[in-house]
Amino acid sequence: MELAGWAEGARVIAGVDEVGRGPLAGPVTAAAVVLDPGNIPEGLDDSKKLSPKRREVLAGLIRQSAWVAVVHVSVEEIERLNILRAAHLAMVRALRMLDPAPDYALIDGKFVPRDLPCRARMLIRGDARCLSIAAASIVAKVARDELMVDLAQQHPGYGWDHNAGYPTPEHKAALRDLGVTPHHRRLFAPVRNILYQGKSPSD
Repeated sequence: MELAGWAEGARVIAGVDEVGRGPLAGPVTAAAVVLDPGNIPEGLDDSKKLSPKRREVLAGLIRQSAWVAVVHVSVEEIERLNILRAAHLAMVRALRMLDPAPDYALIDGKFVPRDLPCRARMLIRGDARCLSIAAASIVAKVARDELMVDLAQQHPGYGWDHNAGYPTPEHKAALRDLGVTPHHRRLFAPVRNILYQGKSPSD
């Protein structure tokens, strides 16, 4: 896919992906990565196909050999914008953080983010089809997982260190038993239901 961009005259091509649209807690995270064509780590693939340990190793190699930007968009922004717009905002911010600035972006997904700073091509399942998007998916996943481990230490009991805020049975049980934290997405149904259970419409 990068070859097509170079054929169109692009010089700096970034792969972009996001992670964290489905969790009940924590930010949505995006990464933008410009690979060095002469120094691409071996084994790049969709982050979901890799073990946590392999993702961590590859993320380190990517950071050593490529230009990388990572952005977290907060729960407050997710609730203000909606999750899709927040994910797109994270992607655009990551692209704008890259130095050198990219003139072409390969983005995982089918909906074009607003306010892109360069030309772009959307790729459905791009993390399985494009090396630079795969690299971005790995970096974003590792960065968000690390942040959720830190949050798990501040808010024990929800299992964020291993469920990353996704709606596992353990997490939903903890929501019922321990309540809602400032890091929960209050507009997501399982969280909203906990907040409003037992309240009448007039409350």
